Amino acid sequence: MRNLVILSGGADSAICAAIALQSGETHAITFDYGQRHRIEVESALAIAKALNLASHEVIDCQGILKSVSPLTSNNEVKQYQSADELPDGIASTFVPARNLFFLTVAANRAIALGCHTIYAGVCQTDFSGYPDCRRSFIDATEIVLFEALEQRIRIETPLMHLTKSESVLLAKKVMGDRFEDIMGLTTTCYNGVKGGCHRCAACLLRDRGFHEAGVDDPIWKYRS
Repeated sequence: MRNLVILSGGADSAICAAIALQSGETHAITFDYGQRHRIEVESALAIAKALNLASHEVIDCQGILKSVSPLTSNNEVKQYQSADELPDGIASTFVPARNLFFLTVAANRAIALGCHTIYAGVCQTDFSGYPDCRRSFIDATEIVLFEALEQRIRIETPLMHLTKSESVLLAKKVMGDRFEDIMGLTTTCYNGVKGGCHRCAACLLRDRGFHEAGVDDPIWKYRS
């Protein structure tokens, strides 16, 4: 079986890549969309190499996605003291149609590579501020892709209903003795800080996940 993983360079996508490898040949694509935290593209390159993926393409789509999100604009990333402070509603970092665009391009590449399954590290459990991270969106996208392509492409989301701590424990299971090496390469921080700023929403959710799992986060070695 051939798989395609959308590899952002973050922890969740790295876990998905490791899971995909268990079922067969795995290819990866990474999107350089001009994101503030473009250091994650470097992480994706390192992860793909470390996992010895069959192929890895970085797709340059800078300037395509526009929004007021600090990830694609000059607006500042909001800072918090703890994950408990994160507000309800749509996240300020949400980039409209980003995942829809990613999955559309991924379907194109999947067909070109002969892959029947796309892995995506989306999750609706810990923080619901991203409507395009819900399973209902994934299910609808699978239907749209079938109507557009007349062939079925499965979108696997193994982390969809897991908490961040459960994802960390799953990573330890699937990565084994390579857990620290692989997870140490990942980038989560919206500010693009190596080792994390530990004040943005992404960092705080990651920090809480590792803490609740009782596991040391390998990226802390980069913290100054």
